[in-house]
Amino acid sequence: MSKVRFGISPLTWTNDDMPELGGEIPLETCLSEMAEAGFTGTELGTKYPRDPDVLIPLLDKHNLVLASGWYSGNLMTLSAQEEIQAMQPHIRLLKAAKCQAMVYGEVSNTVHGDINIPTSQRVILSMDEWKSYAAKLSEVASYLYHEHDIKLSFHHHVGTICETEEDINLLMELTAPEVFLTLDTGHVTYGGGDPVTMIKRWGHRIGHMHFKDLRLNVMETARAEDKSFLNAVLDGVFTVPGTGDVNYDEVFAALKERDYEGWLLVEAEQDPAKANPLEYAKIAYQNITQYANKYQL
Repeated sequence: MSKVRFGISPLTWTNDDMPELGGEIPLETCLSEMAEAGFTGTELGTKYPRDPDVLIPLLDKHNLVLASGWYSGNLMTLSAQEEIQAMQPHIRLLKAAKCQAMVYGEVSNTVHGDINIPTSQRVILSMDEWKSYAAKLSEVASYLYHEHDIKLSFHHHVGTICETEEDINLLMELTAPEVFLTLDTGHVTYGGGDPVTMIKRWGHRIGHMHFKDLRLNVMETARAEDKSFLNAVLDGVFTVPGTGDVNYDEVFAALKERDYEGWLLVEAEQDPAKANPLEYAKIAYQNITQYANKYQL
């Protein structure tokens, strides 16, 4: 029996950081097309109802389950206990949906959501700040893991405090083992790193996987011209797996070597007016299932 399951984020249809991208596409369309493409899981998006009594029947209708739920973290400004209190409704939703992966990203001081701020202006933490942040994150993650059987899976992200391979290494080294990683193949590549290196080093702490491909020429132009993250997205920096420059043979070989179990979740921020969501979802499903079969995941 396969140890992996295939899911897709609604970002292929509608962008959470830039709601005008796909804003007119109904949630029903997103869900029905996910299922039509072959996926069995989805990640939360801004259009999803947060009431479990509404959300779960809606997913059931399309034969989908909740694979993971993004949480916008504020631990740079809140204490660990304040963050734990703030996330109680989110925890209730994840537990009701039998979802064990919280994709956690620090957003209190990020620049990735502002189209007018280049990624070069992101906040860089000092070592003391890293240590303080890691201690708070460890406290929250330990609570989630031991009290609720939920893995806090930290999402490194371009334009945030955790962007580069060095940032990811620091975060993992300084935090407790209950802090897991959402490894995003597109974001680690955009940050100048290598997803294969990260899988080999941190495979034992990967709680979730995001699969997006990246067009290196678009990324290099965005860096050279000091563009914002959202302008790079509009330029088409990301695409679905197998249609960009990430070496997915090496990624899947590394996941096999690490005996990865869990979701393979496609997340490709694109402009749906330029990249037809259903068409790209079908391409993504075909590509990642072929890789998974090839490497017997």
